[in-house]
Amino acid sequence: MSGTAPPLWTSGEIAEATGGAASAAFSVSGVAFDSREVGPGDLFVALKGEATDGHAFLDKAFAAGAAGAIVSRPIAQPHVLVADTSEALNALGRAARARMDGKVIGVTGSVGKTSTKEALFAALDRFRPGRVHRSVKSYNNHVGVPLSLARMPRDSLFAVLEMGMNHFGELAALTRLVRPHVAIVTAIAPAHIEFFGTEEAIARAKAEIFEGLEQGGTAIIPYDSPHRDLLIDHAKAQGAAIVTFGMGEGADVRVSAAVPAATGGTLVSAHLPQAELCYTVAAPGDHNVSNSLALLAAVEAVGGDLAAAGLALADMSGLPGRGARSLIAAGAGRALLIDESYNANPLSMAATLRQLGREKAARRIAVLGAMKELGGSSDALHAALAEPLEQACVDLAILVGEEMAPLAQRLEGRLALAHVADAEQATQIVRDRLQPDDAILVKGSNSVGLSRLVAALSDGE
Repeated sequence: MSGTAPPLWTSGEIAEATGGAASAAFSVSGVAFDSREVGPGDLFVALKGEATDGHAFLDKAFAAGAAGAIVSRPIAQPHVLVADTSEALNALGRAARARMDGKVIGVTGSVGKTSTKEALFAALDRFRPGRVHRSVKSYNNHVGVPLSLARMPRDSLFAVLEMGMNHFGELAALTRLVRPHVAIVTAIAPAHIEFFGTEEAIARAKAEIFEGLEQGGTAIIPYDSPHRDLLIDHAKAQGAAIVTFGMGEGADVRVSAAVPAATGGTLVSAHLPQAELCYTVAAPGDHNVSNSLALLAAVEAVGGDLAAAGLALADMSGLPGRGARSLIAAGAGRALLIDESYNANPLSMAATLRQLGREKAARRIAVLGAMKELGGSSDALHAALAEPLEQACVDLAILVGEEMAPLAQRLEGRLALAHVADAEQATQIVRDRLQPDDAILVKGSNSVGLSRLVAALSDGE
């Protein structure tokens, strides 16, 4: 730690928060549970999982510079001894939230969580530089959320925390840890429908985010969703103020006008309850415009600067795996690569294919990986991608994974296609067929491994 900045935690504070016993006095500047991510001055939390036990990596963590650890058995190095390290991490997260006097925004939804969280961070950080905290990566589960809280500096003025779920009750537990002043649901789609049965059930599970709202908090809800009224009813039951966002009339935060920007994004005029704002969304696609409206609603709700938010949106292009765009080698020329390889569900597939159809390109190529956790609806939902593929005027579809078989059958004879088993086979086909001025979209569930295809094309290997 440099200068006179206070430590993130002292051993005494950790012991008090967790009910543990400190072996020695120490202070830490960060928190990690993965020994590969430990840096100098960090606190290492030795979590016990189904397959691994963090206690086996204590030497590695201290060799990387850990200043102390939370453990459930005594060790020679500085530590806080607790009965259960997982519960200790939750307790540390609760203590971090309790000492934070600023405003907290919680973000959930079937699509757009991470992108919205990152954009909110950028918007608020322009307003109060260095005083905004966020969850990193997609740390949005029962481990990632308390870790993100535990990492929150004590002087944070704003925090933006992503929360995910794939079973009932998970989001309720997370939101009670986070206790947001503002809770956003970006969109509802049949992601994880295998575990819920219906899209309405998914909406009910997402609505759990409102259960942790602070008194007088604000619920930000997608007006255009067929589950809007369900979400509103759940939020009202918690005493929340309701702000809706959407692309047209009726929403509290809505688009007045939108036209394509010369840089590939969208020029937007938006109406808010207390303001009108003109801004540019750098990331192309209607779904990114919709997410920007949720962002503006949240910034206004926490007293942020809308002008700064507009500037942040103009600077934010897509994230790796979530819309990042790059030019790659293609024969004697270059091709546009759109990287959406991190995740996929029917709603996000349709949105990104719609945007692909707007790209000015010699040919449009879609590399689509299987959508996971769709249960008994999997065949029908995969086959239904035929329509957005055709509407996007896709010249070549490369389908990856056995779940894509119904779509391959639907498309047979309707457009050029290849159906392969894995990302490596897809990579070879792309290399063989890619031409200058093509636009290639790569999208699928993360477990399909299409990020390897993106990396191979980007590296020119």
